[in-house]
Amino acid sequence: MQKKFDVFGMCNALFDLQAEVTDTTLTELGVEKGTMRLVSAEEQKALVPAVYSHIVNTQAGGSGANTMIGIAQMGGTTSFTSRVGRDEHGQMYKASLEESGVKPNVGVAATGDTGLCLVLITPDAQRTMGTCLGVSQELHPEDINVGDLVQSKYLYVTGYLWDTDTQKEAVEYAMREARQVTDVKVALSLSDPFCVSRHKDDFTRLLTEYVDVVFANRDEARMMTGEDDAKVAAKKLAAMCSGLAVVTLDKEGSVLVQGDDVHEIPIYTVQAVDTTGAGDMYAAGILYGLSKELPLPITGRIAAWAAGKIVAHLGPRLPSLDLDAIAEIERGGFPYDA
Repeated sequence: MQKKFDVFGMCNALFDLQAEVTDTTLTELGVEKGTMRLVSAEEQKALVPAVYSHIVNTQAGGSGANTMIGIAQMGGTTSFTSRVGRDEHGQMYKASLEESGVKPNVGVAATGDTGLCLVLITPDAQRTMGTCLGVSQELHPEDINVGDLVQSKYLYVTGYLWDTDTQKEAVEYAMREARQVTDVKVALSLSDPFCVSRHKDDFTRLLTEYVDVVFANRDEARMMTGEDDAKVAAKKLAAMCSGLAVVTLDKEGSVLVQGDDVHEIPIYTVQAVDTTGAGDMYAAGILYGLSKELPLPITGRIAAWAAGKIVAHLGPRLPSLDLDAIAEIERGGFPYDA
């Protein structure tokens, strides 16, 4: 059956507000430079007005949305599911997804505010981030557009959604619906070591019951399996889900394990500027390649190249991607190091 979407993504909807500020402003706000932390709604409401006149960019964000936008930039088709508020940021979030080529399947909460990620950029290019999850934590099963889900090749869910009861219900509902359609594969990102430490038992169950593709970094893979060697951990993860394990290894590249097949993917060498969003774009490259049924080594190279482009750029997303370069990688002729 011809599918409408390559990937149906689910994660927390966070509207990014990027502001250029001075070190003095950070001190006045009582914010420690270079930190990334969750803040309460009250803290966020105090911070945003103080820097609103210094905002230089706004866009739909959050880990899962970044990945869906990355796939769209590669030429894939995606939709994104979350929940926003009845406020200007909720409207702007949906509009930003549409402008990026992603279909927004976002529910609107009756009360509460859209999740925000405030990014404060100082003159030295250091980024200080405060995130308020807002009503994204109120995702419900009824927010899932089953019609679009079954018209997708992959369902992609992040571990960040495993925090509230309604989010858990929505995740399992989507996974069950995908399982009922034999050609909808389920992909899960473990997202963060903190998520694994809190939800290891639940993640283990999801991997064995639903998941075809699991994404992890070195620390997450170790924590999930108890193996110190990340490559051994990747093999265990692949066995847990009886599918594909994708484990990133920082400067050592990444490893893709499926059954007895092990593919080691080197990094794409760049001058590092900012690693924010590299994992999201790497996942985009993998999901793009899988949805196009490309060989795993080629899929891994596309992912590494795209992640490298993010690392060489300030911020979690690129304005566009070079489709000719991707086509060259698919043909196996792209110079890997640059």
